[in-house]
This record gives sequence, C-alpha cells and structure tokens, in this order.
Amino acid sequence: MPAIFQFVAISLALCATGLGAADRENLLIADFEGDDYGAWQVAGSAFGTKPARGTLPGQMGVSGFLGKGLVNSFVGGDDARGKLTSPPFVVERRHINFLVGGGKYPGQTCLNLMIDGKIVRTATGPNDRAGGSEALDWSSWDVSDLAGKTAVIEIVDDRQGGWGHINVDQIVQSDQPQSYGPARRELLVERRYLYLPVKTGGRKVRMKLVDDGRVVNEFEIELAEGSADFQAWCDVARFRGRRLAIEVDRLATDSKALEAIEQGDEVPAADTLYSEPARPQFHFTSRRGWLNDPNGLVYSRGEWHLYYQHNPYGWNWGNMHWGHAVSRDLLHWQELPIALSPPRYDDMCFSGSAVVDVRNTSGFKTGTRDVLVAAFTSTGRGECIVFSNDDGRTWFEFAGNPVVKHAGRDPKLLWHEPSQSWVMAVYDEHEGRRQIAFHTSADLKAWKFQSRIDGYFECPDLFEASIDGQPGESRWVLYAADGKYVLGAFDGRKFTPETDRLQLWHGNFYAAQSFNNAPDGRRIQIGWGQGIEFPGSPFNQQMTVPVELTLRRTADGPRLSAEPVRELAGLYGAEHRWADQDLTADEKALVGVRGELFRIVAEIEPGGADAVGFVVRGVPVRYDATHNQLVCRNVKAPMAPVDGKITLDILVDRGSIEIFANHGQVALSVGGVLDIGEQSVRPEVIGRGAKIRSLKVIELKSAWK
Repeated sequence: MPAIFQFVAISLALCATGLGAADRENLLIADFEGDDYGAWQVAGSAFGTKPARGTLPGQMGVSGFLGKGLVNSFVGGDDARGKLTSPPFVVERRHINFLVGGGKYPGQTCLNLMIDGKIVRTATGPNDRAGGSEALDWSSWDVSDLAGKTAVIEIVDDRQGGWGHINVDQIVQSDQPQSYGPARRELLVERRYLYLPVKTGGRKVRMKLVDDGRVVNEFEIELAEGSADFQAWCDVARFRGRRLAIEVDRLATDSKALEAIEQGDEVPAADTLYSEPARPQFHFTSRRGWLNDPNGLVYSRGEWHLYYQHNPYGWNWGNMHWGHAVSRDLLHWQELPIALSPPRYDDMCFSGSAVVDVRNTSGFKTGTRDVLVAAFTSTGRGECIVFSNDDGRTWFEFAGNPVVKHAGRDPKLLWHEPSQSWVMAVYDEHEGRRQIAFHTSADLKAWKFQSRIDGYFECPDLFEASIDGQPGESRWVLYAADGKYVLGAFDGRKFTPETDRLQLWHGNFYAAQSFNNAPDGRRIQIGWGQGIEFPGSPFNQQMTVPVELTLRRTADGPRLSAEPVRELAGLYGAEHRWADQDLTADEKALVGVRGELFRIVAEIEPGGADAVGFVVRGVPVRYDATHNQLVCRNVKAPMAPVDGKITLDILVDRGSIEIFANHGQVALSVGGVLDIGEQSVRPEVIGRGAKIRSLKVIELKSAWK
C-alpha cells in the first residue's frame, strides 16, 4: 500500500475507534477501592479475597498507591502464589497507565495485557535484590496499535522468596502516558506558614524551598494527590514579601499537588488540635507528625524543656528535627517552633541533650540569662554543640563543630562536680562493638576521650542518685535506650559497674532521658512510648508520663523505682475509695465509675488466689501469682509480693496504660488505643483468699483543656 494511503487508513481506523481525539477523559479499569475484587477473577492465595488496605503484616511500608486500596500479593508473606484476572474491556485510548511495585521478575511477578490469550504487554516492579522500596510507581503501555481490540489484564504472583510479590493500583486508559518529572511552583510569601497536604502512605517526594537560587529548606514529604490526611506546615515568615520557589524532584505529569499548597497565619486546623478522638490527654504528643526520642531535657528559669526527635512533614519516621515544648508543671505543655533543623537534606539532627552552663565555662553567654548548651548528633558530621541565650528558643551552632567525630550517636551531657569538668556519655561503635564512650571537657568545646564500657545500645543517660534520699550514700546510674541500667561508681572519666544489668521499664518504652538541672534534687525521667501508634490521626507516637526516679534499698540491694510525678495531682477529678474488702469472683464492677482517664491505686493481698488485678476499659491488668508476673496485653514483667502484698498504680489514657507496681520497682508502658465505648473499671480475681486492703480510683482531667 502506498505510504499516503497507509497513513489515511490508520487515521480512519483511529477515528473509528475514538483514538484520534486528544485529551479525552480517562477510562478507569480498576482502582481497587471496593470491599472486594468485584468482577476480577481470583486464583491462588497470594491476593487474598479483597484489596489490601496498604501494608500487610511483615511487609516494609507500602507507599505510592492512591486512595485506600491496592492489589498487594504479600498476603501471608512472599511464598504465596496466585493470579488476578480482569473482566474483558475494549482498548479505547492510546495508553494504559498503572501504578506498580514489588518484585522485578518477568513472568513471575508481573502485570500482563492479554489479547486472544497471548501476552502483548507486560510490566514488573523494580526490585530483585535485598533492600529496595515498596513504593509504587507509574508505568505506561502504548496501546495505540491495539485500538478496538478486546483485552484482559492479569496480575501474576508465581514466585516464592525475596520480592516474590507484586503491588498494583489505579489502572486507567488515557490518551496521555502517565510519567514523573521535576515540578516547580513560585509564590509570593504573604503569610507566616505554608500549608503542605500530607497523604500518609503516599509517595514520598523530595521538596526544596528556594529563595533567590538558594535552597533554604529541603525535606521528604508524602505530598497528597487529591484528598489529604492532614496538613503539615512550614514557617516561612522570614521570607514574607519575597518570591519563594517550591521544587520537588518527582511528580506525575498531571499532578495538582503543588497547586494545593496554601498559606496562612495560624497553624492549620488550630481549633481541632488536642481534641482529636484518639489524642492522649495527659501524655505529650506533637501537634502534627511523628515523634520519637526525648532530647535535651533541661530545667531552666521555671520551665521544663522537652525537645524531641520529630518529623514535622509526615506521620512516619524521617526528616529528623528537634521539636520543642515547654511546661511549668510537666503536664501542661506548650509546643513551640522547631528548635533544630537539618542544615542540609542528608544531615539530620539526631538525639542529644542539654545543660545550663551556669558558670559560662563555654563563653557562649551574651546576655543576663544563663546560657543553654546542647549536644546533638549530626548524621553528616558527628557530635555537634549548639547554644541558646533566649531560654532555648533560638539556637546557634558552635563554629568548631563537630566536637567529636566517631561511629556513634546520642550524646548525654552532664557536669561532674568532683572533677570540675563536663562529661559526654555517648553511644559508640568503636571496632564494631556496642559501647558507651566517655569524653570530658572544661569548656564544652574541646573534648578528650577517656574510656569506654561494653554492652550498651543507644541513648545513654548517666546520673548520681542517693540511696533512700540519704546524703553521703549514693550510686551512679548508667542507663541505655532499652530501659536497662547498671549501678556503679563514676570518677568523671571511667564507669565501674557494681551490679549486673537491671531492668526497670518494660513494654512500649525506649530512649528515656532524665532532666538536667531539675530543682530540689529530683531526677525526672521521660521516655518515648515506642510503637504506640495512632492510625488515622495527624500525629503519631507519644511520650511516657513523667516519673520521678529514686534509688531505694531492697532485699536484692539498691534498685531504681519510678513513680508518676507529684504534679499529676493537678489533673485529679472525682475520687472513689474502698478499703478492707474481700476480692471475689462475683465482683462485677465498681458502681458508678466510668470514664476515659483514670489513676487507680491499690494495695492487694493475693492470698491463695492464682491471679488478681483489674479490667480497665476492657484491658486486663493482672498479677499472675502462679508465675510471679505482672501482665498487661502482651507485656510481662517479673514481680513478687512484698510482705504478702502487691501495690498497683495504674494510669489510663486514650492510647496507653502504664503500671507502676510495688511502689515503682516495676514499670510497664503498654500501648494501644482504647475502645471509646468501653469505659468501666472492675476488679478481677482467679481463685479465693484475696483482699483489697485499699483502693482509690481517681478520675483524671485533660491536660489540654
């Protein structure tokens, strides 16, 4: 056929099937948002019976899918096999676009376009080796030569082992291929904040804020396409009146995400902060985003300063900044602007500590207030020093950073009075071993290595504690992130252990730190409630309740105890009391006691009972006498009666239950959002002979109200 007639024939064919029109509306093949697969045929076990709602058990975090549902063949792990087959459809656009992730194994983990039983197009995920990402990415088939033909799509998982699965979402017919590329938007800064829409589990993009060609902020964000789960914010007040460019490394060609960024003078949704249904009411949570390790805990000029690891741009870990909150009573917290931000994209601000340099040994002081000095781990440089002359609101870097460069992180600063020197206890991986290293300094600037001690991992704490509050008799306490500690002697250079490793905290607890410079000689500790999640909320993770640590004599020698700070009484509401009652299996409930927030303080004689305790809002808190264990949900800790009695001090919030047993010798942090419909408290007993010697159930008020 002559070329001109061939061209005309093809053109007529395209017009006849509707493929000649430009930019017509897309035709959806599947978005997997339903409660089941609809008309798709399911074979095997890999895909389950319905679309997944994101990440499956045992899987790395899945991102990049749209809406709530997707195809995810990780059902039961990487060894299951199966196939999904679509109902037939007619090819009516030039391209078929889809999101795909998972294994890169042609014919085994793949998406196939089938016509007359034959594969005419195929695609896989990007991964065929350890590492990789579960992010879905756009891919596109040019199907203009298949116009008018009837096709089906099959999604195949026929592989076992690593990356033996496939993820698929949002299959559409379109006249335009869907692809990614850099995107940019310029705007005139007229308000204090940029409102950034976040979709938890969405695709991460690398965002830059650029002022006159200079990158002034750079971070990762799960930038929402369409509806957002919440809005993060970025303070751009210093650029008011200037044009700021927002650049991202990779957006879909038809993305409207940058257009959705707005400006405002108040943090977004300020009127709903702290009133969200799952928001803990007396445990600290950040207004928005992720929270982990407490950092820089220091008391100064009437304020308790809580700095913390913080991702202000997402619900999950990442973008590590230092968040900042202050309190006058350890319960009512005011969140302040971010204290420390990464100096560049690949140099995050990891954990550290802060001190009050009362004597101005550093020479950093410029005003009348005592200077605060903090140490933190710069992931790109090493241990760095910063200082503040305005009560911890604004921090400046020491020009000589980093002051310690090594394989490690998480510096803890303290003043050692006998040697008249500053000490840095810091996690160290010298020669691949997990250790705490000790460095000393006269001025917080020049540091000298002194010694190491083996067997500790991350976030050390180091302090001296008197035994039973008696002056002249004390031990040094070396603490690590997992809540284990050891007692011993410390001469300012070397720690000499006197005990084996001991355990105080159990459960959802990690990376605790105690306040430097606390008044009245108190040792106040806050930990991260590691793993306490709040799905569907704009915030994630919480701190544990502030506790006072004391060192007390026991039958086994001196041991740490942790009890809620006395300031908690400021949240007390109605109080209910009972005394000297038999605890029987017929006891159904404490009449009239219902609510969300409680403190329950009890002294119980277990007698011959196998187990005693309480069912708190549907969750058993139980002393198991047959195994000498304190048990709540999946957390267990060894505990035995003292003089035939046990004491329980139970704190109940929306996202956790904390138990301090035997006057704080055993502490449990147990996470899990509690059922709002279950608000009762009742005693529990298995067996006979138990007695309640005393019981107080105190209703607590919200610290946010």
